Formats: sequence, C-alpha cells, structure tokens
Amino acid sequence: MILNVTDIMKILPHRYPMLLVDRIIELEPMKYAVGIKNATFNELFFQGHFPGQPVMPGVLLAEAMAQVGGVALLYPEENRGLVPFFTGIDKLRFRHPVRPGDTVVMRADIEKIKGRMGKVKAQSHVGDTLCAEGEYMFALMPSQDAKQK
Repeated sequence: MILNVTDIMKILPHRYPMLLVDRIIELEPMKYAVGIKNATFNELFFQGHFPGQPVMPGVLLAEAMAQVGGVALLYPEENRGLVPFFTGIDKLRFRHPVRPGDTVVMRADIEKIKGRMGKVKAQSHVGDTLCAEGEYMFALMPSQDAKQK
C-alpha cells in the first residue's frame, strides 16, 4: 500500500514544519510501515544546524522514524483521531548523518501492543547505510479535539 503526503495528513495529526514523512511505500496496518523522507537543502533546519556542514538534527530523524510507526498504528479506522504520545525511547543510536539531498528510508515495526500502550522498533537508512535506530514506547491518547466534543 502506498500513501502520499495528502494521505498521511489524513492519518497523522502532524503538519508543517513537523510532518517529517513524505511518502509511505509499504504498509501493513498494526504490523509495520516503510516511509520516505526526502532531505532537501530548502529545509530550514539545514540552514542553522552546523552551517557549512549541514546535517539533519538527530531529534528530527528520531521523530520522522516515530511518525512512520504512527502511520502503521493510526491507519485502522478505529484508531483515527488518536494521538501517539512518547512514553519512552530506548536504545536510540545515530550511526550516520543525513545530509541535504539524501533520501531516507525508514522502517517501523510494531513490536508489542497492550491496550493503548505499545512499543515500536525503527530504523532509518540512506542507501545501504544505517543512519539511526531505536525503540519507541507510546500511549495512544484521544486528541484534544475529541475531548472537547
């Protein structure tokens, strides 16, 4: 299943500048997702993060990987409108920098779900090079909009 950015915005609550997934190229809901982030020099973070040697901030790469997992979690209709909040991040390691012009391929596998809590394991690659990996714990919570209705 392939999702473009318009499809992703129907699933994730994130918007510019925090929507960090351009496309989903593989998806098995509640199991895994594979997403793409095209890192272009036009992104504002490249202008100020190590000028002269621009790299994507690790925290944004970690967020992008988590968002790919969020698509797998929120794709089922019964989960739409829920917001996946971090409850923890373990074993997050940055192995190689992401630079302008790179196409980052991220895979997020849902390892465990119990009720509204769970764990996702994610990796990002540029070509064959591992850029980052980590484990994310989350809680699926109702959005503020749903609480106010």
